Amino acid sequence: MATQHFDLIGYTRVSTNGQDAQLQRDALETAGCGRVFEDKISSRVTACPGLAEALDYLRPTDTPCVWKLDRLGRSVKEVLTVADGLHDQGVSLRIRTGTLTGTYKPTGEGKFFFVMMAAFAELERDMIHERTMAGLAAARAQGRTGGRPTVMDTDTLAAARARHAKTKATPRSPKHSARPSTATYRPATPEPCNPNRILSANHGSPAGQTLIR
Repeated sequence: MATQHFDLIGYTRVSTNGQDAQLQRDALETAGCGRVFEDKISSRVTACPGLAEALDYLRPTDTPCVWKLDRLGRSVKEVLTVADGLHDQGVSLRIRTGTLTGTYKPTGEGKFFFVMMAAFAELERDMIHERTMAGLAAARAQGRTGGRPTVMDTDTLAAARARHAKTKATPRSPKHSARPSTATYRPATPEPCNPNRILSANHGSPAGQTLIR
């Protein structure tokens, strides 16, 4: 038996388990949503598995439905990302309550909604860039250039430079400056003893001793 697929797909989201999504679910079921996906996640968590499952479930003929537009994301950036993805898939979006109540299609009059979302996305990127550049300029004006912190302060750096200059000015001793010799040394071969060179003690050597020359 084939699995039944509903054209109107609902999605609800609450921040904690202590909040109840029944109000959103009732509104979506009243609108005709045959299947509703749900997320109960903290605002500090970026992943929304229920929303990801709902978007993956969609077909080109489906229409996702939310209670309010802010249920699609906790920030403007997240909402814009979802809206841009729906537009790329050619999927409509229905919003049940709020200022933007209605159904928006990626073509015709509904296309204005997605164009507006894209314009907001570009505006937000420009504002983030301007705030970043303004923050960097303010930091430079206060003497903060950013980057990794300096390991040595001014006094330590001056002392290190003084020691370096003193070391360069001190002449090196000859034993340190002389280059090592490249000559090869071999052990001397002992000369064989010649009996003719042995002198008797009677020729000047003390009695009882022999002298070898």
